[in-house]
Amino acid sequence: MPDKTIITVAPTGNVPTKALNPHTPITPEEIAEDVYRCYREGAAVAHIHARDKNGRPTTDINIFRSIIDKVREKCDIIIQLSTGARGGNIDDRGTCIDLKPDMASLTTGSSNFPDEVNYNPPRLIETLARKMFDQKVKPEVEIFDLSMINNVLHLVKKGLLSEPLHFNLVLNVPGSLQGTIKNLFILRESLPENCTWTVSAIGKSHKKLSALALLLDGNVRVGIEDVTFLYKDKPVSNVELVRNIAKTAQVMDIEIATPEEAREILNLS
Repeated sequence: MPDKTIITVAPTGNVPTKALNPHTPITPEEIAEDVYRCYREGAAVAHIHARDKNGRPTTDINIFRSIIDKVREKCDIIIQLSTGARGGNIDDRGTCIDLKPDMASLTTGSSNFPDEVNYNPPRLIETLARKMFDQKVKPEVEIFDLSMINNVLHLVKKGLLSEPLHFNLVLNVPGSLQGTIKNLFILRESLPENCTWTVSAIGKSHKKLSALALLLDGNVRVGIEDVTFLYKDKPVSNVELVRNIAKTAQVMDIEIATPEEAREILNLS
């Protein structure tokens, strides 16, 4: 297959609200509709967080199930569920894996968010990795700092992660690794051979580092989880973000992978 880039959309996250950005999808119906519209613009993967009826982050498996069902009624996009630290109680963060999504996020170390710790102790990391391995759910390894790549290699040695691996390089989260070109190159050069990788560039670093990821034959994540304003004082929608990166790829003469092609690239069964 010719080299193609995978666009992931992260429509909701744990932080954005409708007060911050009115385009933020909150309910399962809103999330599913936004994911479908992004799929039509070229997104092949949906990175999904769940919110409760009050709009707060939740690990409620029934809400995740509702989102999955509604998305799958509309399209065949690859579904990737979040096990992130802001989602809820530490003991419940892996419950969504029981739904056997195509993929799930796995952060392999702790770091800082602006106002709290991105808490991922070794016991939790191994528990989540083992559960994904047993359920045949492909991990997307979330990298917020260089040391997290080394932690991945230890998990491979323990038989908790299997190659080829897929990484998401998360840059410019306040309190973690700054979103610079130098830092992206450092992370990219530190990855193991024969892996696939995506860049999630947060906030102001988004346009520059997303374009660089495309130039380096990487993949790109966009979405309101990462970027609420693409242009000053104008809240951006998920559809606009996907459309924008797809146009950027087109200018670079880079083809966009369909969900079927992305499954092959990511070695999803």
